[in-house]
Amino acid sequence: MGITSGLVLYAVFWFMTFLVVIPIRLKTQGESGEIVPGTHAGSPQEHNLKRKAWITTGIAFVIWAIVATVILTETITVDDIAQWTKFENRGG
Repeated sequence: MGITSGLVLYAVFWFMTFLVVIPIRLKTQGESGEIVPGTHAGSPQEHNLKRKAWITTGIAFVIWAIVATVILTETITVDDIAQWTKFENRGG
């Protein structure tokens, strides 16, 4: 795995993790009873995006480190994955 592919892999993990972390502990304006005129009741009261971005960075790094280690040590190779997905043609 090269530097560019490592960075791209990390970016993919970061964005996937961020989309999971965003709705955690989200308090909407409708739940708090203070709806700002012109906004939806499901709009967040407090979003805490900076904190969630830091949490995402840590979680994504751990996931990336595990996957990068597996790739670099060749614990699981492309040939192993090809064997898992090999299906016999049963005719028909």
